[in-house]
Amino acid sequence: MSLLGRLLIVGAGAAAARYALREVRTSPAAPALERTNFRGRTVTLAAGPALAAGAAAAGAFGASSAPAGAAALVAGVGGGAVGVYDDVVGARPEQKAAKGFAGHLAALREGRVTAGLVKIVGVGAAGLAASALLAADRAVAAHPRRQRHGAVGRTADVLLGAGVIAGTANLLNLLDLRPGRALKSALLLGAPLTGGPHGGIAAGAVGAAAGLLADDLDEQVMVGDGGANAIGAVLGVALAARTGPLGRAGLLAVLAGLTAASEKVSFTQVIQATPGLRELDALGRRTD
Repeated sequence: MSLLGRLLIVGAGAAAARYALREVRTSPAAPALERTNFRGRTVTLAAGPALAAGAAAAGAFGASSAPAGAAALVAGVGGGAVGVYDDVVGARPEQKAAKGFAGHLAALREGRVTAGLVKIVGVGAAGLAASALLAADRAVAAHPRRQRHGAVGRTADVLLGAGVIAGTANLLNLLDLRPGRALKSALLLGAPLTGGPHGGIAAGAVGAAAGLLADDLDEQVMVGDGGANAIGAVLGVALAARTGPLGRAGLLAVLAGLTAASEKVSFTQVIQATPGLRELDALGRRTD
């Protein structure tokens, strides 16, 4: 895909996200999406489904093949749907006690299925389906070589890809604690991925993030779990599509390490204590 083609995909992602945001904000469901952010301002979670729709649709449109496009759609829509479910149901008082992966597992041992656990399982399932689509696409492109890997190798390939997709979705979600942080992270991760055969997928996600960044920084909207999981999953598809088994294993190790660290360390505190990251995090955010 040419540079012009990628720029068009970026524009399509931004336009799709903006259009979806307007539709969600004027829908009958809009009042149920209002939340109070960390500074006490009333914002709307409408950016979550809007970001999911824009990133998934534009990412699929920019994909180099039908299976890769389907993978972007499955990951983005699936991750976004369960994220929005957690945003809505997880806000109920009885759901708020369970925090983090350990908290959701503890609730399950008590016989309670939390909205957060539904999200974790849903994102994992979407990642697995998307990875299987990518594996099928690779098998068609290099059939004789792939055959030599056998069923065990293909299964490992799919599982590694699923881990990268779900892990990237979770990472963006962990970063979504301040206005604009998740979208800035998506732009920083996605921009280098816009090159190469699968660059169109990342370009769609980058466009969707850029289209909503100003509203997020201005504290008019909040992307929530729905938006952060969705755009992270689409970028995860772009990462999984462009790496081999060793590359995906390395990425999965990094993502798993960051996820484990988040249970012990506050990413917000680390960002605030780190020059450069602190200024980048605050860039463009309203101060009044």
